[in-house]
Amino acid sequence: MRIVIVSNKDWHRKYVDEIEARTNSNVMYLSGREEVTREKLTEFKPDWVFFPHWSYIIPAEVYENFRCVIFHMTDLPFGRGGSPLQNLIARGIYETKLSAIRCVKELDAGEIYKKIPLSLWGTAEEIYLRAAELTKEIIIDLVLNTVEPVPQSGEVITFQRRKSADGNVELCGSLHQVFDYIRMLDADTYPKAFLETEKFRLEFSRASLRENEILADVKITVKGE
Repeated sequence: MRIVIVSNKDWHRKYVDEIEARTNSNVMYLSGREEVTREKLTEFKPDWVFFPHWSYIIPAEVYENFRCVIFHMTDLPFGRGGSPLQNLIARGIYETKLSAIRCVKELDAGEIYKKIPLSLWGTAEEIYLRAAELTKEIIIDLVLNTVEPVPQSGEVITFQRRKSADGNVELCGSLHQVFDYIRMLDADTYPKAFLETEKFRLEFSRASLRENEILADVKITVKGE
């Protein structure tokens, strides 16, 4: 068995050896957008191509010629679209499903191979690491067992990708919502929740919520510098 794993993040790289051992497979790990080509995959001849935590559009020549599976952090078809973790928490949703689906042209609309419960408590980094562990188990299950994907059913709800400006805690109406904003953006490479004054920008991380206060680390910079 030959498997390709494609990811923007190194959260999944550490599972390559375990996946190879438990599935008796040969795994190729790709992290660069330019590496995901029909030519490269044709040379490797994969049985599966998995895309955990991948933010780029997958070329049609890839998903039309290989069995491609993407992972989405919502109970599809609810929550198709961008920034699923942040959109869920911003809506006060703290339990979701990690959905493994076939990659098709329409965004997040493919048939579903598997769904598994996922908690959205903790920082974004902790949630992504938890999702990476679940993703590993789904990959192993799909490789070892015959799982036929089924069409999505239910009302389609689409999320819009959130922008860095959406992390402004001035938009929040309660301390609990401020806490959620800070933790849902608290991951490496993600724009932090922030507050701006006339001269300064304050970015928050490592928040803890008390009865009537939030304790957090803060980075203060001069605006425009």
